[in-house]
Amino acid sequence: MSPKPKTTPDPFSHRVLSVVRRIPPGRVASYGEVAGMAGRPRAARAVGNIMRGCGRPDVPCHRVIAAGGRLGGYGGSEVLKRALLVAEGIVVSGSRIRDLDRVRWQPPPSRTR
Repeated sequence: MSPKPKTTPDPFSHRVLSVVRRIPPGRVASYGEVAGMAGRPRAARAVGNIMRGCGRPDVPCHRVIAAGGRLGGYGGSEVLKRALLVAEGIVVSGSRIRDLDRVRWQPPPSRTR
Protein backbone atom coordinates (compact mmCIF):
# COMPACT_ATOMS: atom_id res chain seq x y z
CA MET A 1 0.00 0.00 0.00
CA SER A 2 1.47 3.36 -0.99
CA PRO A 3 1.42 6.30 1.42
CA LYS A 4 -1.25 8.92 0.91
CA PRO A 5 0.26 11.87 -1.00
CA LYS A 6 0.43 15.20 0.80
CA THR A 7 -1.93 17.71 -0.65
CA THR A 8 -1.48 21.43 -0.51
CA PRO A 9 -4.55 23.52 0.14
CA ASP A 10 -6.07 25.33 -2.81
CA PRO A 11 -5.58 29.13 -2.79
CA PHE A 12 -8.99 29.84 -1.22
CA SER A 13 -8.43 27.30 1.57
CA HIS A 14 -5.02 28.80 2.21
CA ARG A 15 -6.56 32.29 2.51
CA VAL A 16 -9.30 30.99 4.84
CA LEU A 17 -6.78 29.33 7.14
CA SER A 18 -4.69 32.51 7.14
CA VAL A 19 -7.72 34.62 8.12
CA VAL A 20 -8.77 32.23 10.89
CA ARG A 21 -5.24 32.14 12.36
CA ARG A 22 -5.49 35.93 12.84
CA ILE A 23 -8.69 35.80 14.95
CA PRO A 24 -7.44 36.61 18.46
CA PRO A 25 -8.51 34.79 21.63
CA GLY A 26 -11.82 36.09 22.94
CA ARG A 27 -13.06 37.09 19.48
CA VAL A 28 -15.16 35.32 16.84
CA ALA A 29 -16.05 35.71 13.17
CA SER A 30 -18.84 34.06 11.21
CA TYR A 31 -18.30 31.64 8.35
CA GLY A 32 -19.61 34.34 5.99
CA GLU A 33 -17.32 37.01 7.42
CA VAL A 34 -14.31 34.71 7.03
CA ALA A 35 -15.37 33.94 3.46
CA GLY A 36 -15.54 37.67 2.69
CA MET A 37 -12.13 38.33 4.25
CA ALA A 38 -10.74 35.47 2.16
CA GLY A 39 -12.09 37.03 -1.02
CA ARG A 40 -15.26 34.99 -1.66
CA PRO A 41 -18.12 36.61 0.27
CA ARG A 42 -20.72 34.04 -0.84
CA ALA A 43 -18.66 31.00 0.19
CA ALA A 44 -19.71 30.58 3.84
CA ARG A 45 -20.55 26.90 3.30
CA ALA A 46 -17.09 26.31 1.79
CA VAL A 47 -15.52 27.91 4.87
CA GLY A 48 -17.54 25.53 7.05
CA ASN A 49 -16.26 22.57 5.06
CA ILE A 50 -12.67 23.81 5.37
CA MET A 51 -13.10 24.24 9.13
CA ARG A 52 -14.67 20.78 9.50
CA GLY A 53 -11.73 19.11 7.78
CA CYS A 54 -8.98 21.29 9.20
CA GLY A 55 -7.83 19.53 12.38
CA ARG A 56 -4.73 21.72 12.64
CA PRO A 57 -3.68 22.87 16.12
CA ASP A 58 -2.41 26.19 14.74
CA VAL A 59 -5.85 27.15 13.37
CA PRO A 60 -8.41 28.24 16.01
CA CYS A 61 -11.44 26.82 14.16
CA HIS A 62 -13.58 27.15 17.30
CA ARG A 63 -13.58 30.94 16.81
CA VAL A 64 -15.55 30.63 13.57
CA ILE A 65 -19.29 30.66 14.23
CA ALA A 66 -22.54 30.53 12.31
CA ALA A 67 -24.59 33.59 11.39
CA GLY A 68 -26.31 35.53 14.14
CA GLY A 69 -24.05 34.24 16.87
CA ARG A 70 -25.03 30.57 16.68
CA LEU A 71 -22.17 28.25 17.58
CA GLY A 72 -22.41 26.08 14.48
CA GLY A 73 -20.52 22.84 14.20
CA TYR A 74 -17.09 21.94 15.48
CA GLY A 75 -16.13 18.53 14.25
CA GLY A 76 -19.34 17.21 15.76
CA SER A 77 -18.70 18.52 19.28
CA GLU A 78 -20.60 21.69 20.05
CA VAL A 79 -19.86 21.03 23.74
CA LEU A 80 -16.11 21.27 23.07
CA LYS A 81 -16.55 24.41 20.95
CA ARG A 82 -18.58 26.04 23.72
CA ALA A 83 -15.97 25.09 26.35
CA LEU A 84 -13.11 26.54 24.29
CA LEU A 85 -14.98 29.82 23.71
CA VAL A 86 -15.99 30.12 27.38
CA ALA A 87 -12.36 29.50 28.39
CA GLU A 88 -11.48 32.56 26.27
CA GLY A 89 -14.02 34.70 28.12
CA ILE A 90 -16.86 34.55 25.59
CA VAL A 91 -20.31 34.25 27.16
CA VAL A 92 -22.40 31.51 25.55
CA SER A 93 -26.09 31.07 26.34
CA GLY A 94 -27.58 27.87 24.98
CA SER A 95 -26.18 27.66 21.45
CA ARG A 96 -25.59 31.38 20.95
CA ILE A 97 -22.86 33.86 21.71
CA ARG A 98 -24.05 36.66 24.01
CA ASP A 99 -22.97 40.24 23.24
CA LEU A 100 -21.92 39.25 19.72
CA ASP A 101 -21.13 42.82 18.70
CA ARG A 102 -18.64 43.06 21.57
CA VAL A 103 -16.73 39.89 20.63
CA ARG A 104 -17.03 40.01 16.83
CA TRP A 105 -13.59 40.32 15.28
CA GLN A 106 -12.97 42.98 12.70
CA PRO A 107 -9.44 42.92 11.30
CA PRO A 108 -7.67 46.24 11.18
CA PRO A 109 -7.89 47.93 7.77
CA SER A 110 -4.96 46.99 5.59
CA ARG A 111 -2.49 49.72 4.93
CA THR A 112 -1.59 50.49 1.37
CA ARG A 113 1.08 52.89 0.29
